[in-house]
Amino acid sequence: MKLTILGCSGSVPSPNNPASGYLVSFPDAPSIVMDLGPGTFAALQKIQDPCDAHLTFSHLHADHCTDFPSLMVWRRFHPDAPAASRNFMFGPHDAPTHLGRMSADHIDEVDDFSDSFAFSAWEHGKRELIDDVYMTPFHAIHPIEAFSLRMEHAKTGKVICYSGDTAYTEDLVPAAQNADIFLAEAAWGCETEGRPQGMHMSGNQAGRLATLADVKKLVLVHLQPWSDPQSTLDAARSEFDGEIVLGAPGREFEL
Repeated sequence: MKLTILGCSGSVPSPNNPASGYLVSFPDAPSIVMDLGPGTFAALQKIQDPCDAHLTFSHLHADHCTDFPSLMVWRRFHPDAPAASRNFMFGPHDAPTHLGRMSADHIDEVDDFSDSFAFSAWEHGKRELIDDVYMTPFHAIHPIEAFSLRMEHAKTGKVICYSGDTAYTEDLVPAAQNADIFLAEAAWGCETEGRPQGMHMSGNQAGRLATLADVKKLVLVHLQPWSDPQSTLDAARSEFDGEIVLGAPGREFEL
């Protein structure tokens, strides 16, 4: 399988980096998209048919989901290549209402997108099967319902963990345990001092989790446009002596 970063800018998109969105593709099955923040749908179009993908959401803040209405327009109304069938969608329990309001035609309406997606709500620790991939959500620490996602490919045994947005908690170690790639948010840069609590991690905290979980590769993502990537990377290196990569749009990882 292959992981492609559609965008990984934190909190807002930047001129050269969409907000959060990650594509995991397979040679013989539909892809899986994790989050679809602003700008990521355009990036997805460059790579593949946007309809040939299942959709998962770590949480429903705007920087992780607001390209969903664009995807629905494509799936329903593309003159030559609309969606031929439904795909799976997993996310927080209120996703049908939240996303349905975003894609509705009128104020206070809720678009019923069950014609295009079969939705199931995440339950902490409940393993879900999507084609040949097991995905397990773990509660994250964030102002709204949010999850870190563990993806295990049944055919190869490869594991990707995506932290989503979360403050530091060692409860996420099982989510990242022995992961081949750990996509870890580090929105607070090199330190959390003076930052709001219960929202995000710093580089050193992402590195600490990577060490505790014994991951193979740490990829730092969700860095805000005004942050200093190098200092964030240095902070992560102070806690993790394995391979560390700064996330970037279009970057690919073969597993």
